[in-house]
Formats: sequence, C-alpha cells, structure tokens
Amino acid sequence: MNNYIQIEFGNISVERSELLIAQLSEIGFAGFEENENQLKAFIPEQDFDKVLFHGCIEPFQITFTETLIPEVNWNRVWESNFDPVIVDDFVTIRADFHEPIKGVSFEIIITPKMSFGTGHHATTYMMIEQMRGLNFTGKSVFDFGTGTGVLAILAEKLGADKVIAADNDQWSIENAKENFAKNNCTAIDLQFLDSANIDGQFDFILANINRNVILDNLSYFKQHLSQQGVLLLSGILPEDEPAILEKSQVCGIKLNFKSQRHNWLFLSLSHREIKY
Repeated sequence: MNNYIQIEFGNISVERSELLIAQLSEIGFAGFEENENQLKAFIPEQDFDKVLFHGCIEPFQITFTETLIPEVNWNRVWESNFDPVIVDDFVTIRADFHEPIKGVSFEIIITPKMSFGTGHHATTYMMIEQMRGLNFTGKSVFDFGTGTGVLAILAEKLGADKVIAADNDQWSIENAKENFAKNNCTAIDLQFLDSANIDGQFDFILANINRNVILDNLSYFKQHLSQQGVLLLSGILPEDEPAILEKSQVCGIKLNFKSQRHNWLFLSLSHREIKY
C-alpha cells in the first residue's frame, strides 16, 4: 500500500498558490487542491524528499502542515472536494457520483485520484477552452502528459479518429485507463512514455505539463507535428514564455496565439502561423 504526504498551506494568495504548484510539480508533487486562501499538495510518501521540499518553499517564507494520508482514503479525499467543472456551454467535467449537468455540448466523467487534469486548474481549463475553436474531426492527436486523460477524451469526443495518450507516471496511466473506459473511448492508444520521441505525425499535439519537460521535448514536438498541425502548450508561467519561444524559433515553429488565466499561460504554435 502506498501512503501519501499531504502538505497544506494556509493564508495563501492565488498568485502565490500558482507559483507554488509550478515549483512543487518539479519535485514530484502530482496532486493539488486549491481552495480560498488554501493550497493542498500531495506526493507519494516514498517520493517525498524533505531537503528538496524545504529548499523549494524557502523563498516563499510560508508556513505549512504535513499529514500522512493512507492510500485507502484517497478517493474519499477527492470525493469530498471535487466539484463539477463547467467550461462555458462547451464541456462539463464531473465525477460519476455527480448528477449529469444539462445544457453543455460534451460531458466528461473523471475519477481524478492522484492524476492531474480535472479542469479545475487554469491550465487544463485553457486547453479545453482553446480546443473548442479547432476542427478535430478525422484528425490525429498526441496528448503528451495525459494525467487523467481528460484532453484525450475530449479530442475523441470532438471527432479525432486516432489519439495517443502518454504519461510517465504509472498512477496516471492506470487512472487514464479507467477514465477512458468510463467515457466509452475506443480511439485512444494509452502509452507509458518518458519523452515525446515516438513514431508518426500528428495534426494536434497537446502538452499540459511544465516548462522543463516542454523545453526538453520541443524538438520532438516539431518533428512529429504535421505541416498543418497545431501544438497546444500549457502548464507554464508567463515568465517561461521567452525561453519557450526562443527554443521554438530554433526548432522552426511559430507562435499563433496565447492567453493567460490566473497567472498561467497557454501557447498555440505551428510550422506556419495559423489564424483561428
């Protein structure tokens, strides 16, 4: 049985919370809950390095409490805190213990557990929001860092006929597999991958991950992006933009569009500038 460490930060602003999430995700934290003036971060007990953790949070000069949570309690933690997410009239993301929500085009059922990607976070929300304006019908999609699989599920619901969803976290792989089954997905190939160096060309590449992983894989994204394809990036902060665009220019892909939500950044890139 795997236990988890819960770190709870109180009296924290939205801006500091977002910065902390970015830093903690770099050292192995994979689950986060954001409430008013509060942030909870979760990491498997065996992956918790106290020296790295204290070095990470020292610049914030913030107090915290540490709690050990048995794995058997994890679903109850999520069920008590996971509210449905509604992205305009486009998508609803809910757990299977919620009642269906009317008046939206697509409904996605997610059991998030420790995986990232419920739509609550600004980065996932922006990815979903921007996917609305693109034509996925009959297209191929690579969802790198799939987490719960929510973006891969949406891509199939939008008409993609080939979706590869990949992650390097075994918990995410198991959770995504469960969520694909809950949403009756048939076009998604789930793979355990450490990098985006795979075979094939894709019309859309989705990467809602972090700055370093994006920078490490940008050349692969460019290599596997079709000539008319679009690369959608999030999981990054505004201050990450110069480094990512500099590396993108070296790779030969250009910025189409960007947006920002709660101090997080979304970027759309392609071989040639595309208006949408």
